[in-house]
Amino acid sequence: MDSRDNKVPPQGEIIQILGDFLEVAITSIVFLKGIYPSGAFERRRYMNAVVQKARHPELQDYIHSTVSGLLPFIQKGLVERVAVIFSNSDSNVQLERFVFKLTVNQSYESKVENSDLEFALRAFLIKLSVSEPLTKVLPPDCKWEITAYFQTLPSSSTSKDAESWIPTDTKQWQQPPVITPIKSMTSRPLSLQLYLEHPSLSEPNHYE
Repeated sequence: MDSRDNKVPPQGEIIQILGDFLEVAITSIVFLKGIYPSGAFERRRYMNAVVQKARHPELQDYIHSTVSGLLPFIQKGLVERVAVIFSNSDSNVQLERFVFKLTVNQSYESKVENSDLEFALRAFLIKLSVSEPLTKVLPPDCKWEITAYFQTLPSSSTSKDAESWIPTDTKQWQQPPVITPIKSMTSRPLSLQLYLEHPSLSEPNHYE
């Protein structure tokens, strides 16, 4: 029997798997958009799928530390969405968002079948690798960031991790975005949707 069965509760195991997945998926998105030279990444296998791993220490650390900082809040059900946002460097206008909408079952207490969960998440990575036709071509002067959307803002008085989260300075869209689904899954321990958001044609400062 795996010793984790006695040490890690089901929710904790789900969070571990989800955290690793988010790091790989976010790295895949950044690679897909060509923000950095292809040499900044190297091919690896994860969940039996070919993925990209960041080679630059600062890029690795930003993705890892951001996702790790989010996991306690995801486990508590405070995070509704995690987004990778690409925006114009000069105007801070958002151009494109990859959104992970997630729900971790707070009452799930059964043993997690890692192979089933990983198989479902692997499908997201495969879908991401061929999703470039769904995306928009970005200008060369764009920037990106990881943003979390909280159902309830964490208080710094109850969690030291809350102090590391600050409001984003990117400009929000005034009109509802155009949504393009990429992949979704529903299971008892975890529900997850991945979709693209673009500004509507009626959005002020809309970028084509």
